[in-house]
Amino acid sequence: MDVDPAGICPLTTDAALRRAVAIAPDLEAVVTPQGRTTYAELAAEVPRIRSALAAAGVARGDHVGICLGNGPGWVALFLAIGSLGAVAVPVNTRLRSEEFGYVLRQSRVRLLFLADRLLNADLAGLLRQACPAVDGVLPDPALPDLRRVVVVGADVPAGAGSWADFLAAGGAEVPACCEPEDVLLIQYTSGTTSYPKGVLLTHRSMCADAFFSGGRLGLRTGDRFHSARPFFHVAGTTLSILSCLQHVVTLVAMERFEAGEALRLFEEERCTHFSGNDTIALMLLNHPDRPRRRLVLRGAWLAASPTIVRRVIDELGARECVVGYGLSEASPNVAQSAWWEPEPVRAAARMLPEPGVTVRVCEPSSDVDCPVGSPGEIVVRGWNVMRGYFELPEDTAAVLSADGWLRTGDLGRLGEDGRLEFLGRLKEIIRVGGENVAPTEVENVLHRHPKIRQAVVVGVPDARLVEVPFAFVVLNEDCTATPEELLEWVRPLLAGFKVPRRMCLVDGFERFGMTASAKVQKRHLVEHAVRLLDAEGAR
Repeated sequence: MDVDPAGICPLTTDAALRRAVAIAPDLEAVVTPQGRTTYAELAAEVPRIRSALAAAGVARGDHVGICLGNGPGWVALFLAIGSLGAVAVPVNTRLRSEEFGYVLRQSRVRLLFLADRLLNADLAGLLRQACPAVDGVLPDPALPDLRRVVVVGADVPAGAGSWADFLAAGGAEVPACCEPEDVLLIQYTSGTTSYPKGVLLTHRSMCADAFFSGGRLGLRTGDRFHSARPFFHVAGTTLSILSCLQHVVTLVAMERFEAGEALRLFEEERCTHFSGNDTIALMLLNHPDRPRRRLVLRGAWLAASPTIVRRVIDELGARECVVGYGLSEASPNVAQSAWWEPEPVRAAARMLPEPGVTVRVCEPSSDVDCPVGSPGEIVVRGWNVMRGYFELPEDTAAVLSADGWLRTGDLGRLGEDGRLEFLGRLKEIIRVGGENVAPTEVENVLHRHPKIRQAVVVGVPDARLVEVPFAFVVLNEDCTATPEELLEWVRPLLAGFKVPRRMCLVDGFERFGMTASAKVQKRHLVEHAVRLLDAEGAR
């Protein structure tokens, strides 16, 4: 279906904010541990910051870094940058010095906003390592484009300025001047084998994606949407900040996800919806506080398997729960189920492409379409696809064709009805002899076992079969089981080549490394599994 978002929804952040404040000025826009702000207060703060940005020399197309914690200030700054036609560059607050410096250098950030400290992180110290000149006079040879740093907090290096001084330097109000085709965001992907790449996303792509996603989620004016997604992630900007803005909803955010605190907020803030992945959902479902919390959830946006979706519907009461699939390069949503669809369709995690977005499933090594129902690489074209990777033309050409088709690197299949099923990342597919095994399929079966809290499956090298599945399992509290017992249970439910060859019981995945979005870093699990097998002489 050829759908143009123009005329359907606001296509710039400024237009979306003006519409929201006209509809519900006194509604809370953002609620975080740092404070609360209404839409009227947000609409008053954005022009104030915009005039200060202009006074600091920021103009259309300039790159402005944001390295702050989730809070109303992050939202106001992001909207002000966008309203000026400048480009926001969210900086992951969990980066190490070398990665931090790389992002600032590669993105050509001219002005950086930085919290001096965040949780246990010394961000001012991190900046000093990457940019020693900040204690004297900028620019630093290591970061030649960075001309100014504004610090939120007390530890302000000699070469930086304070937030108060930045705001005080602003003059008369500067009018908004953004257009739908202006780049709004450079989103750095989470690199695993190389440094991350900066994805160029426009006002149009992000605002439309937020509108359609929020509509299918069932957001309505006055709803309260909980999201623990970090604002430096596209699930924080598009699917949290902008989805709430487009549908005039209160965003209840957290600095870092903790299941007990999230459940408290669900209850006390009367949250109607939440956003999460499989890990977040399982932590909520299995938390000991859940049974005593009085929840009023109506729906949820999930990136999770059918077993987990079913539990969220039944146990959290989120009966309008939907499933989404996307990636940073697509703003991010590509496909999503909708709250009004039959529950069995939504629970099965079968999604329709967003309006105006075309999805194909192709042979990974060619442009040949796979037969209906057969797995292959998900390929996407539409208004949501990125402009490219910033100053990386070869990387862009490797995934984005001249006629606009984006190769996602993800495995999926299309049904006769055009619905998409996400099967996993191609790079995570386990190649057992001549068969391909999607870890998500095996995990979905394991999650049906009443004693299993969470399961993660990876592929490990095998001399005969190339790779074999290896499962890591966390048991429910007060439950006992042996790996042999669990493997015996799963054998009748899966084809033989899909059954994990080994299973390791663990007490959690935090020690192996989790991303800021609460995703398990599977490469660390692979390394641990290989060490275990080598120690036992099992390979």
